[in-house]
Amino acid sequence: MTEWKQKRFWTTATAAEIDGGWQVQLDGRAVKTPAKAPLMLPTAALAQAVAAEWDAQDEVVNPLTMPFTRSANAAIDKVAIQHAEVADMLAAYGDADLLCYRADSPEGLVARQSATWDPYLDWAADTLGARLAPRTGVMHESQDADALATLAKQVHSFTEFELAAFHDLVSLSGSLILGFAAAQDLNPAPTIWAASRVDEAWQIEQWGEDEEAQEVEQIKKASFLHAKAFFDASKPL
Repeated sequence: MTEWKQKRFWTTATAAEIDGGWQVQLDGRAVKTPAKAPLMLPTAALAQAVAAEWDAQDEVVNPLTMPFTRSANAAIDKVAIQHAEVADMLAAYGDADLLCYRADSPEGLVARQSATWDPYLDWAADTLGARLAPRTGVMHESQDADALATLAKQVHSFTEFELAAFHDLVSLSGSLILGFAAAQDLNPAPTIWAASRVDEAWQIEQWGEDEEAQEVEQIKKASFLHAKAFFDASKPL
């Protein structure tokens, strides 16, 4: 059987302000999520980004070219109905944060991890009110419970749209602290992404690039940068 694909049936996609938020309309008809919920968006910027994706579709709709739409669908159909569970899952990254697991050798890698990651941990202590401590080796050591509770409270404060983006910022980087750093514009998103790839960059310098691994890396980086853009578009002015 030939796989069914949705064809473009509309002429114009527009962002429209309505009571309670914004929606995307296709020739005046409101778009719904895959779960048939209204695609209600919190900001004009996000609605315009989603509308632009629908307007850019050719004869056949290609969801892979619609990251803002897919993220908005996830926020409404998935995150909104299990907000606490998603927030708890992301907050748990703090107890095993990438930035806290340090190599004991070689000396060059140890120094690079410290130089790159320590400023983020210092920032988290000063700005987020939570000091996470680095560990040497891969064995798990629990972080301070009060620090984790402080971070968890801030994760739970995100809206469903912000949390959908924050999910990718944290899970792709492997770091709750880097996720917060991206959300709060500590550094440009590409710089923060590079900070999450210290170990991988070191391995490439020692052994050279693997073409397949680099393709995967670029996909992950693009997803991280999209998550940052979606987070920013979700914030009210």
